[in-house]
Amino acid sequence: MDATSPFIDQLTAALGAGAVQAGDAMAPAHFGDWMVKAEPADHPLAIVLPRTTEEVVDVLRLCTAQRIGVVPQGGLTGLAGGATPQGGAIALSLSRMRAIEEIDAAAATITVQAGAPLQSVQEAADAAGFLFPLDIGSRGSCAIGGNVSTNAGGNRVLRYGMTRDLVMGMEVVLADGTVLSNLNKMQKNNTGYDLKQLFIGAEGTLGVVTRLVLRLFPKPASLCTALCALPDYAAVLALLRRARARLGGNLSAFEVMWPEFYELATTAHGIRAPLPRGSAVYVLMDGMGSDQALDEPAFSALIEEALEAGEVQDAVISQSHRESREIWGLRDSVAQFGQSFDPQAGFDVSLPIGRMQEFIEDCKAALRARYAPARSLWFGHIADSNLHLLVKIEPDGPTKKEIDAIVYDRVRAFGGSVSAEHGIGLLKRAFLGYSRSPEEVAVMRRIKAALDPLGIMNPGKVF
Repeated sequence: MDATSPFIDQLTAALGAGAVQAGDAMAPAHFGDWMVKAEPADHPLAIVLPRTTEEVVDVLRLCTAQRIGVVPQGGLTGLAGGATPQGGAIALSLSRMRAIEEIDAAAATITVQAGAPLQSVQEAADAAGFLFPLDIGSRGSCAIGGNVSTNAGGNRVLRYGMTRDLVMGMEVVLADGTVLSNLNKMQKNNTGYDLKQLFIGAEGTLGVVTRLVLRLFPKPASLCTALCALPDYAAVLALLRRARARLGGNLSAFEVMWPEFYELATTAHGIRAPLPRGSAVYVLMDGMGSDQALDEPAFSALIEEALEAGEVQDAVISQSHRESREIWGLRDSVAQFGQSFDPQAGFDVSLPIGRMQEFIEDCKAALRARYAPARSLWFGHIADSNLHLLVKIEPDGPTKKEIDAIVYDRVRAFGGSVSAEHGIGLLKRAFLGYSRSPEEVAVMRRIKAALDPLGIMNPGKVF
């Protein structure tokens, strides 16, 4: 189908010439997400940029009539190929639907269009005296609709939950153009099926999310951050129990870095090592509360108790927000690892917290059995079961396909999830059955068939 086809003409008539790109006019950025680019044969038929829900309806009705696939796109920061066009589809970009529509101080909610960047939502909430707690590294580029469609996690899941826990209401357009609009602001609303949950984490395979009502929280008045060196993983579990008991709901982050990660971050990327290298494991811990004068002594007392108990060997506690940001710079340095640890195979998995170290040792052994010099980096949120790992791809080592098989086979053996927070998209379709039973997948397919009987919504994804 070329840029002068009747279908392109219909799209242009419905939305206007400025909202439809076809042929050589298409922006290549829409040919894939951060990780996966479409092959030339899979480049979209057109890139469509609606401004309103009504225009999304028009697009989906036209696509249904022509049986043309629709690939919803947000900020294109995904890591699993969920927004990458496949099979002669159009790319439906929500980038022009970015309005912050309302902040309801009484309900503590914010109503936004799905194309709004996460950072814009955060800043609007902050200006109104609230916190929108979802936070990930791509905050300036990712769209809130994409965060919802992948059920994004991030650094504050421990305290505030996944994106799923932050959505109060939703407007979504189904494949045939039907609009489900329930912009609910009430936390208690048990009136039949909670339909919005079908679309959270569905990666655009059931409909196009267009507007959202999101929960807001009081802004924390205190921040305490510590980096701790620990003797082993058993001490990590003991420290986590202690932190939960002492800090309660104030514990907002519990990040764990194994020595290979700490070594690379503090040698290859110019980051000062806050603690000496060589410990078995490192923990970065945040506490956020309502009174710095009270919370800071309690946080320090927790670290002192852990030192006395032998759970922590050494620690540094931030004395200012600047120092807290510097400590977090160590954890966030993973964004630069593409320069020093490339090419790599990256993984986002979940494991039972108590078996995390066992999994790491088992996985390392399997990688080294295939290639003795195999290098890997291990880090993650841990308190919410999420582990990230990077494996260096070497010319004479295992291929990306072999590494995938080694890692995901062990995830399945340990009863884990092949995707903790990045979705399935294209990259993990072959491994969905490692974490979901045949019965569960069958029900997913039945839901897909009911809401999208022609299979036009984000074809080729998840299943």
